[in-house]
Amino acid sequence: MNRTARTNDRYSRSAGSSGSGRGGHRSGRPNRSGTGRSGGPGGRPAARQGEFALPVTHTPALPPAETFAALDMPSELLAALTAEGVSTPFPIQAATLPNSLAGRDVLGRGRTGSGKTLAFGLALLARTAGQRAEPRQPLALVLVPTRELAQQVTDALTPYARPLKLRVATVVGGLSIGRQSSALRGGVEVVVATPGRLKDLIERGDCRLNQVGITVLDEADQMADMGFMPQVTALLDQVRPEGQRMLFSATLDRNVDLLVRRHLTDPVVHSVDPSAGAVTTMEHHILHVHSADKHATTTEIAAREGRSIMFLDTKHAVDHLTKHLLKSGVRAAALHGGKSQSQRTRTLAQFKAGDVTVLVATNVAARGIHVDNLDLVVNVDPPSDHKDYLHRGGRTARAGESGSVVTLVLPNQRRTMDRLMADAGIVPQTTKVRSGEAELSRITGAQAPSGVPVTIAAPVVERAKRSGSSTRGRRSRTAQARRAAGSTRTTKPTGRRNSSAPTA
Repeated sequence: MNRTARTNDRYSRSAGSSGSGRGGHRSGRPNRSGTGRSGGPGGRPAARQGEFALPVTHTPALPPAETFAALDMPSELLAALTAEGVSTPFPIQAATLPNSLAGRDVLGRGRTGSGKTLAFGLALLARTAGQRAEPRQPLALVLVPTRELAQQVTDALTPYARPLKLRVATVVGGLSIGRQSSALRGGVEVVVATPGRLKDLIERGDCRLNQVGITVLDEADQMADMGFMPQVTALLDQVRPEGQRMLFSATLDRNVDLLVRRHLTDPVVHSVDPSAGAVTTMEHHILHVHSADKHATTTEIAAREGRSIMFLDTKHAVDHLTKHLLKSGVRAAALHGGKSQSQRTRTLAQFKAGDVTVLVATNVAARGIHVDNLDLVVNVDPPSDHKDYLHRGGRTARAGESGSVVTLVLPNQRRTMDRLMADAGIVPQTTKVRSGEAELSRITGAQAPSGVPVTIAAPVVERAKRSGSSTRGRRSRTAQARRAAGSTRTTKPTGRRNSSAPTA
C-alpha cells in the first residue's frame, strides 16, 4: 500500500460520486433560531425512506479543488501534507474544502473511509491558525460519539496542528478528568470531545465554549442513536452563534434533521450514497448456519490466517467467546464498553501490532477504528439495522484494499437479514455452510484451531509500571495514613452530571 493511500486521513478513497453542494463565500449569517433556513417548505428534495431531505443550498458553491496546493491554506499546512505523503484530495475533501476554508457551513455525507476527518480537519486548523486560546476557552470544537473515534481524530489532526503551533486536547470519559481539566486551564485551541465528558468539564468551570468559532459534529447519527442529542444541542447553543458549523457522517437520518435545520446556515452539501459501503473492493457473504454448529463455525473462522474483527451483541457474549478462543489457541482479545479506557487502548494497540489476531467486540468498535490490512469482518450476531451493518463492514476494504464481510445467520434470522440487506442496498452471496467444510474455508479461510491455549501478555512497560506503583504503595503506607489523619481539606463539588445521562 502506498503512503498516500495509507496516510490521507487514514482512510480510503471514496468510490462514490460527489453530489453537490452549491455554495461560495457567505454574505452574512441569518440567526440560528430556525428562521431564514435553507430548505423551507417546497424547497427540499424528497428523502429516501428513513432519511431526511437534504437542505437546498441557495448560494453557489466554489468548484472542487484538484490539488491541495490550489487551496487557500497556510504554507506550513501544505508542507505537513507533503511530509505525510498526502498529495491528492479525496472526493469529499476536494468538494468541501474550498467552501469550508471560506467559512461556509458544510453538510457532508460519505461512507466510512471516505476521508471525512481531513475534510473538516484541514479547514478547522487553517482557519484557527495564528490565534491563541485563553485559558479554559478553546477556539474550535470537534464532537464525536466514542472515545476511540476521539482518539483517532486527534491522531489524524496532530501532525498538521503541530507546525501551526495549535494545541489539541482530547476530552473523553474513562480517562483522568483532572488531566483534561489541567490541559483546558492551560489553554488549547482545539478540543476533540465526547459530549458527556465535555459537559462535565463545563459544569466544573474548566471549559467555556463562548469563544468557539468552528464546530464540527462527526458521526452525528451515532450520537443520536446513543442518546447524546440533548447534550449535543445544549453544547451547540453555547458556541458563538455566528460561528461556522460542519456536520459530517457516514449516514444521515431523521434523528439529525433537527440539528441540520437549527444549526446549519445555507450549507454546502456533499452527499455520497449511504449504501456506498458496498464498495467494489468489498465482498458481502451471508452464511446460513445451524444453531448447534454456529460455535464451531465461529471458532474455525477465528483460527484463520490474518486479522479479523468479530462483532457480537453483548459484553457477556464477547467475553465468553474471547475466553473460548484463547483456550482453543486463537490470539483473541475483547473490546467493549465494560472495559476501562486503558484496557481498550491497549487491546487496540495489540490488535494493530499483530499481537492479537482476532478482535472480539460489540458495536463500540464499529466506528473510529482503522487497522491496515484488515480483510475480514465477521458478524457473529447479525447487526440490528443496516447502518450498523455498513459501519461494521467499513472496518475492512480501507485505503483501496479488498475485504470481506461475513454474517452468520440462523434459520429464524433469515427474513430479518434479507430486509436489512435490502435497506443497505447490498446483494450478498448466500451460502449454507458447516464447520469443517471446504466451502467455509474457501470463503473465510477457516481452519481448525491448534487447541493449545494461549495467553495475551500485557506490554512489558505496563507490567513494569504496575510493579513500581505497588512498591511505592508499600513504602508510603505510613505517610498516607498520616496525611489521612491530619487532613482538614474540604472537597469541592465536581458538578458531575446526572447518572442517567449517557456517557462515552
